[in-house]
Amino acid sequence: MSDTTIIWDPKQGMGDWALDGAQLASGNDLLTAVYISLFTDRVAGADDVIPDGSQDPRGWWGDGDVVIGSRLWLLRRAKQTVETLNLAKDYITEALQWLIDDEVVGSFDITVEWTAAGMLGANVVAHKPAGGPTSMQFFWNWNN
Repeated sequence: MSDTTIIWDPKQGMGDWALDGAQLASGNDLLTAVYISLFTDRVAGADDVIPDGSQDPRGWWGDGDVVIGSRLWLLRRAKQTVETLNLAKDYITEALQWLIDDEVVGSFDITVEWTAAGMLGANVVAHKPAGGPTSMQFFWNWNN
């Protein structure tokens, strides 16, 4: 069974389900899994600093042995530095690890950069066990 396809609207900074007529579209399972992994808030760790001071660790209440999402939200107010880029790459790597653990992907090559003032870019190349690499690019508006 295929996953429901998610389409990303970079201007609004959000995703939505794609439609095929009156039905939800399906397919492109890997991209959908990566969208959910990167753009869902993962629960903050005990030693993470919550950027808005609310002490709300976010995350999904239904997390069990596998935690969903990324901690990129923790960087929302971080300055555009090399340290922040390194943390972003670590958080992306952490968020996608389950795809390697489940043997959906053999490995990822991840690069991050400041693409413009206030814009973080990430290039994610998925190396599937069978088949060629799949390259995906993502961008986040940055509040510093």
